[in-house]
Amino acid sequence: MVGRLSVTTKTSARLRWMSAAVAGLWLGLLVPTGASAGAPSEQIQGAIEKVVATLKDPALKSNRKERLDQLRQVIYPKFDFAEMAKRSLGSHWQKRSADEQREFVKLFTELIENAYLENLEAYEGEKVAIMGEKLDKEFAEVNSKVATKKGEEIAINYKLHQAGSDWKIYDVVIENISLVNNYRSQFNRVIAQSSFEDLFRRMKDKQFEAAGKKRT
Repeated sequence: MVGRLSVTTKTSARLRWMSAAVAGLWLGLLVPTGASAGAPSEQIQGAIEKVVATLKDPALKSNRKERLDQLRQVIYPKFDFAEMAKRSLGSHWQKRSADEQREFVKLFTELIENAYLENLEAYEGEKVAIMGEKLDKEFAEVNSKVATKKGEEIAINYKLHQAGSDWKIYDVVIENISLVNNYRSQFNRVIAQSSFEDLFRRMKDKQFEAAGKKRT
């Protein structure tokens, strides 16, 4: 099917963690909006610690709806979905009207949410280590590695940009697979073969998957 992402991974465990790694960040990034920016790696480290604590919380495990509701409450302050959507649409962004851009951001945000929020069960106690960060003025990249129970190491890098007094994520690169680039390839293919209107329809019909989404 056009627009359906196909990603080759070495193991099913790696695929599950790729999903959980991004999904887990939703709840972990609880630094209040307007807080001092601080080092990006410190924010990611603090986020990971909160993620693990939350995923182990028996109260949240027994109440899935409440857990998802809490996730939604913290997504928007920490992820720059508008920037992610703009980058994912690439050169087509400037060709769209303001109303179309707003609608695209809304659909893109829902796409990310549907791809990851409901995959928290994939977490199986994997360990995360921050390997370092790179700063370039208002941009940063935080590199991390995940150690699975089978001894595999998975590289997960977070790309952030400074927004006011905070740092916000605009891309996640998992094993050299960029979420933004992945979506851009899919969106370009649909628009080239059909139309922008068809892209909207496919997004509304949830015909796209993100890198690392758990398959059944």
